[in-house]
Amino acid sequence: MVPVVFVVSDSLGETAHRVARAAVSQFETSVEFKRVSYASSTEALDEVIEAAERVPSMIVYTLVQPELRSYIAEQSAARGIHAVDIMGPMLDNLADLTGKPAKLQPGLLYQLDEEYFREVEAVEFAVKYDDGKDPRGLLKADIVLLGVSRTSKTPLSMYLAHRGIRVANVPLVPEVNPPEEIFLVPPDRLFGLTIRPEELQSIRQERLKALGLASNASYASFDRISEELRYGEGIMRSTGCQIVDVTKKAVEETAAKILDYYRKRGQ
Repeated sequence: MVPVVFVVSDSLGETAHRVARAAVSQFETSVEFKRVSYASSTEALDEVIEAAERVPSMIVYTLVQPELRSYIAEQSAARGIHAVDIMGPMLDNLADLTGKPAKLQPGLLYQLDEEYFREVEAVEFAVKYDDGKDPRGLLKADIVLLGVSRTSKTPLSMYLAHRGIRVANVPLVPEVNPPEEIFLVPPDRLFGLTIRPEELQSIRQERLKALGLASNASYASFDRISEELRYGEGIMRSTGCQIVDVTKKAVEETAAKILDYYRKRGQ
């Protein structure tokens, strides 16, 4: 008969399952895994123990509640069933180390994983819909940024994406009509970025130097920049979006202001 490893958890049981599989991989043998998720009562543990008595088995568990850990350990020992507590010793030792009690909330690791994957998805979204690449993404975004070139649209998009927010951005250029989708985005999700012309001129001149180009190109001329800013702010006003001045502001500072507006509008 193939031995059975019962994987018991008061959450999904991913951690216990992975540890058990890693251990079994060190042996040239076959083992059947039976996972019991969301076991949060002594009744649920009794069912596992009764099933474990019927076959060659062991129990591997991650339970955060001390009373449940004690119960399964005592009942397993009384019936001669091998039981391994994966979470308990770590919680006890961390409590000793930090001098703080554990939260004793099942599933916190899973919640952290969910947050991580949300951030990854948001970063992928920001890359896909950066610089107006695909206007279809504008209606899917949590936040849409509008602005002329070099107003920190992309850095802001990535910064916000690392907080799990899906951001798309659109460049505003006088010679190019903006995508119609920006007028369909609810104004509370739309933010325009503006900047003082002399500041933008300095930024663009530095950009041209970095590219090995002449700093007196039209791209960095004061007249051209003033024209772009007038055009851009006109588009922003027509959409009803919140306009944010990014002059001499760090990306973190601008992001905080955008998030403040975003949350105040009920998002």
